[in-house]
Amino acid sequence: MIPLFPKKRIPLLVGALTALLTACDKNSGAAAPPSPPPAAPDTVTEEMVLVSAGDFIMGSNKEDKENLSSRYGFPAPLYLDEHPRHRVTLPAFYIDKYEVSNAEFKAFIFKTERPLPVPWNYNGYGLTMEEAARLDMKILRIIAAEHFRFDMDTRTMSRKALMTAMEAAQKAMDPYPATGMTWAEAQAYCQWRGKRLPTEAEWEKAARGPAGLEYPWGNEWDPTVTNTGDNEDWEEGIAPVGAYPGNRSPYGAYDMAGNVWEWTADWYQPYPGSDYSSANFGEKYKVIRGGGGGIGHYALSLFFRGAARQYAEPELRSEDVGFRCARDAG
Repeated sequence: MIPLFPKKRIPLLVGALTALLTACDKNSGAAAPPSPPPAAPDTVTEEMVLVSAGDFIMGSNKEDKENLSSRYGFPAPLYLDEHPRHRVTLPAFYIDKYEVSNAEFKAFIFKTERPLPVPWNYNGYGLTMEEAARLDMKILRIIAAEHFRFDMDTRTMSRKALMTAMEAAQKAMDPYPATGMTWAEAQAYCQWRGKRLPTEAEWEKAARGPAGLEYPWGNEWDPTVTNTGDNEDWEEGIAPVGAYPGNRSPYGAYDMAGNVWEWTADWYQPYPGSDYSSANFGEKYKVIRGGGGGIGHYALSLFFRGAARQYAEPELRSEDVGFRCARDAG
């Protein structure tokens, strides 16, 4: 398929399919993006929730009594990196009420002229209507058929009709969580908004509340409350942000269990007082939290617990990893 790129960075060449493909090859090995510009002038906090200062219960002392690790062939033992259960004191802070959406991340990408998340090169979401208005009709129809995958005969549609359908398809993608960015790109977005990625402790407190709930909504597992990826309504296993009103933490943050994993600020390290040793500890992997809808047949409740920890290389780009931002309350 023809890769798409936003205006002013790697421009589309009208009617030049070969040039487009060449541009894709060059972009795939692009260097890391530059340092972020000053914070966006439209930084807002209305869609953030306040997490009050004080203690909360972090981690767990759970044990794999059902031998799930061996049964499912997990490479590491379950729960041990959550040990020991301990109290942590944090100052007050704000955290995003929802995961950062496609629409929000798209504004950042276009205004700072950064490379598109890889999926946007192939699903039509990265095409601007300014570009669509300049493209050769043959190329535009190929994009409509192969990228947007319209269930209609695009061969006979006018430019106006194609662009109207494309714009409507993009608007339908706006409320889904943004994914496919590296840790650094997620952090750069938060900085652009005058925020930052939450620490692992902040994320867990926002998800579990001061009492250390098992799940954001309480201590009992309920697969209907969150998106585990099993709901056939979501074609790619991901739901729009806030689509599950019951998936709400004690502080009012949504989707902190399920939908997509979320980057946090911290390296994957043992907790203070832990006697568990792992070769993966250190400044090699960043912690991701929350569980994702793309887990598939591994959609076990244990992954969606507020204390559950996973990790990923900072350079990872995954369609199942997104993020939300935080900022100090003071």
